[in-house]
Amino acid sequence: MPYKFMSVLVALALVAGCGTAPMEDSSTSGGGQSSSESGASMSASPESDSSISMESVELPAPSVSAVPTVSPGSQQDLVVNVGDRVFFAFDRFDLSPEARGTLEKQATWLQTHRGVVVTIGGHTDERGTREYNLGLGERRANSVKDYLVALGVNPGRINTVSYGEERPVAVGSNEAAWAQNRRATTTVAGSGS
Repeated sequence: MPYKFMSVLVALALVAGCGTAPMEDSSTSGGGQSSSESGASMSASPESDSSISMESVELPAPSVSAVPTVSPGSQQDLVVNVGDRVFFAFDRFDLSPEARGTLEKQATWLQTHRGVVVTIGGHTDERGTREYNLGLGERRANSVKDYLVALGVNPGRINTVSYGEERPVAVGSNEAAWAQNRRATTTVAGSGS
């Protein structure tokens, strides 16, 4: 939504800017090029030009509805304010220091939103057999769950599932794609009682 608003503003500025050429005296422009040399056609006087100039364009103030709101305790809140995924090295399920930092933020977020239930999805890259990758995805999901539980999150609020290689976020058979697919993703599953 913010991109649409900015696109409209840019389009308005471009249209308004294309409407008229600035009136310059070649002796004071400093560009060394007179208006006849530039090939631009100009009105004889500013009063006879009916185009809109940039000075007269009034841009609307952003409305409250143009700014997306993030509902506390939602998936979007988790993604925007905390981070919903951690990454793993090839054929590993141990947590890196960066992953632990993200999970510490998730634990704090989950303590703030005590009614939220989450599902941890374990994912792998495409290498390895289907069975092996499902097992590795499960170990990754459980590694994340165990760390969140160690940080004080009630284990009854955390479900785990392994997707193995079945849900890649990056398509490709290269290290860049594989690195993005070796992950565990936390998804808000709903509110518990």
